[in-house]
Amino acid sequence: MAVSNRDLDPAFQGAGQKAGIEIWHIVNFRPVSVPKNFYGKFFTGDSYVILKTTALKSGSLRHDIHYWLGKDTSQDEAGTAAVKTVELDAALGGRAVQYREVQGHETEKFLSYFKPCIIPQEGGVASGFKHAEAEEHQTRLYVCKGKHVVHVKEVPFARSSLNHDDIFILDTKSKIFQFNGSNSSIQERAKALEVVQYIKDTYHDGKCEIAAIEDGKLMADAETGEFWGFFGGFAPLPRKAVTEDDKTVEAFSTKVLCVEKDQVQHVEADSLTRELLDTNKCYILDCGMEVFVWMGRNTSLDERKSASSAAEELVRGPDRPKSHIIRVIEGFETVLFRAKFDSWPQTSDTTVSDDGRGKVAALLKRQGVNVKGLLKAAPAKEEPQPYIDCTGNLQVWRVNGQEKTLIPTSEQSKFYSGDCYIFQYSYPGEDREEYLIGTWFGKRSVEDERASAISLASKMIESLKSQGTRARIFEGNETIQFFSIFQSFIVFKGGVSSGYKNYIMEKEIPDDTYAEDGIALFRVQGSGPDNMQAIQVESVASSLNSAYCYILVSDPTVFTWSGSLSTPEDQELVERQLDLIKPNVQSKPQKEGSESEQFWSLLGGKSEYPSHKIARDAESDPHLFSCTFSKGDLKVAEIFNFSQDDLMTEDIFILDCRSDIFVWVGQQVDSTNRSQALTIGEKFLEHDFLLEKLSLEAPIYIVMEGSEPPFFTRFFSWDSAKSAMHGNSFQRKLAIVKNGVTPIVDKPKRRTPVSYGGRSSVPDKSQRSRSMSFSPDRVRVRGRSPAFNALAANFENANARNLSTPPPMVRKIYPKSVTPDSGKLLSKSAAIAALTATFEKPVAKETIAPRPVRGNSESPKPKPKPKPEANSKDNTNSMSSRIEALTIQEDVKEGEAEDDEGLPVHPYERLKTSSTDPVTDIDVTKREGLKNS
Repeated sequence: MAVSNRDLDPAFQGAGQKAGIEIWHIVNFRPVSVPKNFYGKFFTGDSYVILKTTALKSGSLRHDIHYWLGKDTSQDEAGTAAVKTVELDAALGGRAVQYREVQGHETEKFLSYFKPCIIPQEGGVASGFKHAEAEEHQTRLYVCKGKHVVHVKEVPFARSSLNHDDIFILDTKSKIFQFNGSNSSIQERAKALEVVQYIKDTYHDGKCEIAAIEDGKLMADAETGEFWGFFGGFAPLPRKAVTEDDKTVEAFSTKVLCVEKDQVQHVEADSLTRELLDTNKCYILDCGMEVFVWMGRNTSLDERKSASSAAEELVRGPDRPKSHIIRVIEGFETVLFRAKFDSWPQTSDTTVSDDGRGKVAALLKRQGVNVKGLLKAAPAKEEPQPYIDCTGNLQVWRVNGQEKTLIPTSEQSKFYSGDCYIFQYSYPGEDREEYLIGTWFGKRSVEDERASAISLASKMIESLKSQGTRARIFEGNETIQFFSIFQSFIVFKGGVSSGYKNYIMEKEIPDDTYAEDGIALFRVQGSGPDNMQAIQVESVASSLNSAYCYILVSDPTVFTWSGSLSTPEDQELVERQLDLIKPNVQSKPQKEGSESEQFWSLLGGKSEYPSHKIARDAESDPHLFSCTFSKGDLKVAEIFNFSQDDLMTEDIFILDCRSDIFVWVGQQVDSTNRSQALTIGEKFLEHDFLLEKLSLEAPIYIVMEGSEPPFFTRFFSWDSAKSAMHGNSFQRKLAIVKNGVTPIVDKPKRRTPVSYGGRSSVPDKSQRSRSMSFSPDRVRVRGRSPAFNALAANFENANARNLSTPPPMVRKIYPKSVTPDSGKLLSKSAAIAALTATFEKPVAKETIAPRPVRGNSESPKPKPKPKPEANSKDNTNSMSSRIEALTIQEDVKEGEAEDDEGLPVHPYERLKTSSTDPVTDIDVTKREGLKNS
């Protein structure tokens, strides 16, 4: 589309360059910018153009343009607003979706920009913006409709306006009443309270009383009597009169119209297909309530204006419903538009030339306008973060038929592709222990064991009184939270469960389960020692990839292969994973292009292989949907510009991030729907409502209200006090509106949350709370006592790793995990006996004494030294207790143990100013401060 200087209105220059809202109103057929302090205030006699710019995760900007028509605006102004919207789209490069908004019939997307509502005021531009001036308060009556966004309309202040189906707000000089019709829903009542809060803040400066009136309570309380007093006393309400808003739209036959040379022609077609639309023409798709204008990429600005004018004429016809006009550009069709067609090609994300945007940018640049926003922004490259405390406890079970078997700690990061697993991860939350319970399904696992895994995991959640988050994960679709919890993760071919063994026997399938004395090829991937994986692949050359590193095992020989596009970090991960797969074996490094004959021989000879990273679904901009599930049928409604307040405790919501989805279940959801949360998530993936090619194996998280994990709340401006409130949605909102603030839940914090990007709050990347790093010269774990490290040094075998590897992590990756074989880890009685003397002999207090806890008025008194026991078993238990005690003390202030070394410790009695034997090396002011603390 050619763009000339005359096509660009000066008012639109520089528009849409950054995220946010920009508004113009039509004055003398020209757009004029509206002051920001008037955003959200609309006048019934005006027409407006509203631009919403959204910054996407990809780094680009998305534009949505709306033109709003007040009920008293002139036809000429309405037509000008429609045409100027097309011009604004051209100035932005011709990619925006455009919407026609009529007062009282706005789209939910438009209303979401101005939450909680818009209340148009009488008048227009002729009287300027004098409407904002203080005036004598007039008593007004409003009707509110909507469960997710609220349509507010002023109605006559009369009893006849009230009914049992809707919610009404009576705004008087000193008090605001909300009248809840007996047939209205709890969610509608809660949303209407947000309008009450808006009226209180906007028209009463936040200073007036709030009262909620329940339909049918008659004169039960003083506030109810006061409300009916404004209507001359109580009387039965009349039957609700049917208005235009309540009329149901009859079945409408979709029509396709072609607009060419100002002529509108009907297009005959047996079915709606993409092939009907010509890139050189504009079309109108008349669906009754929605009228779409489709504009081909090769159409001119005048042709687009002509098509828009034809759509305006169409909706003004007699007996037409209050239709929304939505204009879309070829290549940027909305989901709603594509869904109207019987078939639409499933193509990859559209890549449209930037010629149009570039030409506009060049033109504006010559005029001295900053054009940064018109150019495509570079995608933001960010390392994904787990947003979960990675210092918790992990337990893993393998599913065997109908039972689950606990896996030893040393083996719990090694999975088989033919098996199903259940994992339970507990980690410290804000005020209690939080739980993540998940199922992992191997690609070759059997359906019976998958069903067993789901059933067993459900029982585990029930045992926690549903106070945990549940996950369903398939092999190859693991989340960053899953990998971060396991840290080092290995997937072997085959399986060892009874279900898998029985299956391959019945089907007479060869058993290719990994064997240590066989040939095996592993692809190594990950971002670092805390997030690394080794996946067994087919032992053939075509399994290689230049972007990765590999481990080839053929007992007793081990090769490591580095692709030409791999990084030094990738190569370091290979050495670390080698310590887990084949410890005590020296590897033979191979670089791509210089492999040995033996290497190729083990892979069956050379073959072509790819040279790019394996694509995974990236996290997209999140979308929130409310869900209704009945008799196996799932219906959803998208909530635009969502916030925490949109999550109603009576409902189920789905947060769609494309790479994974979250099913949020409110506390007051009935038990039937609550038990079907996973099914609802699976149905959502199956329907793919946004037509984004969701994988049926995408991860699903089931999140219970009140137990929201941080990797869910990060999508909101989260207030944990709101999710901890009791009562239904209306009762909660009413408490907030009446009190002015969210009630504070008085719960002690368990501990300071760690930074989600790492293992601890200490800004030291080498420090990991659940994996201990060793140095060849100094066996010392940061934050541990000398005694603890002496024991660790005895347990570490200097010959247990490859000489070429970097310092490995201890194989006991989860020091807090509890499994039946954990007692065996303390079975090295010889090492323990050798160290017993070290623990029993006196140690300088300055070295091992724990740092006094700040805020305590008394220092803990030193305990008397325990007497040595003759029984060596008791000695062992004593030493184990000491190790545990030391570890607990050090966990109080991780990272401070080294700083405390060398500091003297004195009895509290000697620190008092009244002491008969005061400490001489502390001045009296500090002593006094200690006394008063």
